[in-house]
Amino acid sequence: MNIEAVKQYLEALQDRICAELERLDGVETFKEDAWQRPEGGGGRTRVIEEGAVFEKGGVLFSHVHGTHLPPSASANRPELAGRSFQAMGVSLVLHPRNPYVPTAHANVRVFVAEKPGEEPVWWFGGGFDLTPYYGFEEDARHWHGVAKEACEPFGEQTYPKFKKWCDDYFYLKHRAEARGIGGLFFDDYSEGGFENSFALMQSVGDAVIPAYAPIVERRKALPFGDSERKFQAYRRGRYVEFNLVYDRGTLFGLQSGGRTESILVSLPPKVEWHYDFQPEPNSPEAELYSHFLPARDWLADD
Repeated sequence: MNIEAVKQYLEALQDRICAELERLDGVETFKEDAWQRPEGGGGRTRVIEEGAVFEKGGVLFSHVHGTHLPPSASANRPELAGRSFQAMGVSLVLHPRNPYVPTAHANVRVFVAEKPGEEPVWWFGGGFDLTPYYGFEEDARHWHGVAKEACEPFGEQTYPKFKKWCDDYFYLKHRAEARGIGGLFFDDYSEGGFENSFALMQSVGDAVIPAYAPIVERRKALPFGDSERKFQAYRRGRYVEFNLVYDRGTLFGLQSGGRTESILVSLPPKVEWHYDFQPEPNSPEAELYSHFLPARDWLADD
């Protein structure tokens, strides 16, 4: 179990992602905020705001440790409650200004739970998902095509399994709708030993920019008006609701005494809630609900 190799990979991944996002934006750069956690560990929060493309975005690296696993981390493994832990990962959330450019989220991470006299228990997790405001078949197929390619070296059932996991996880039960068009999600992963599991995490992490950058390039110059921005702000509300009600990463960060500014950097800068909003029939906004949000096999026709 080479945790130092994982740390080196994650720090380099943060650097590579930030460099590519700055290229895509073309105007603003990331500001770094290095921080220390009093209970143990720290991280590097990098934020871009009011750019030409990205209204707000965060790319974060953290490596924290403590004496007791938070409840969110041991929810699926109650036998590990009370162990000391270390958690390390890179996460990003990008909120573009143009409503035709989707919001993107990605995360790759490793957990280690330890107890004196026993072997450490470790697992990897992560994935990436896309939240469009206006749907494009081409973009959805590309996103899921890259996701499938990232999973292929690890078995033909890996993509279908992680795709369904993502569809199930990023679902707002109180709204009875998906947050977006999904992608990949996996957790508690330790198949094939440490090196194989680490390789899977790297494959997913390395796929984030190839999945997202071509979509940004295609959509960032499309003209839009106030009505598109209002719909974007309304749909961003779903993002807020999911992160504050369901997201395990947010809950883990808050329960473990993490840095609140870094944890909540995922929230969009401008959001609106409207009572009983209904899109106009046969409009692009209505098509998002009817055609893009329901779970489907985006690669079925390929």
